[in-house]
Amino acid sequence: MVRARELPLAEAPLLHSTVERLAARAGILKPKLYLIPDGMPLTLATGRGPTSSAVAVSSGCVAACPPAELEGVLAHEIAHVKHRDIAVQTATVVLAASMIEATRIGGWLQRTLLFVAGPVAAACTHLLLSPKREFEADRTAAELCESPHGLADALVRLDQAAELVSFEASPATEPLWPFNPFLEQGLAALFVTHPPIDERIRRLRELDATEQAA
Repeated sequence: MVRARELPLAEAPLLHSTVERLAARAGILKPKLYLIPDGMPLTLATGRGPTSSAVAVSSGCVAACPPAELEGVLAHEIAHVKHRDIAVQTATVVLAASMIEATRIGGWLQRTLLFVAGPVAAACTHLLLSPKREFEADRTAAELCESPHGLADALVRLDQAAELVSFEASPATEPLWPFNPFLEQGLAALFVTHPPIDERIRRLRELDATEQAA
């Protein structure tokens, strides 16, 4: 769905090393690593769970994010793997995207079918996926990185990039990404499952303040 290709170890040894280190800290098998050919800084995780998973990172993320930020977003995806979010997440997105794609037959009937299928697919997505999973993945990522600031800084960068870089994909894929890369209008507004990014950043910064106070 996102045109990712598996990334050989020889092509990105440092990236593989980072994923392996984070996976070891999380107590899971190292996920396969994929590259998404897109300028938008994005990552995602998919698969069946801690023993069989894959993490994908976009070329834009590799190019734009400093090491600490890249580690933060990769840790966020590995946290989803550790928490077993990805099996439900992947199945939900495939189901919702399939419903949307099934409406693409052209003409006035396409708009009618989309009017019906879009809200149904979105309702299924919200029924199965809770925004709380993002807060929990953020907290675990901060633990894996031993600092919340890499991920917090990355979320700021990704949010700013969304305003500058165009991104085209099925809006049903929104739960896969580390933040919502779509403009919240039209069909895309129905599928928003991420909590507000400002709230996520605030909670991450507070983790450091809490540790210092302790």
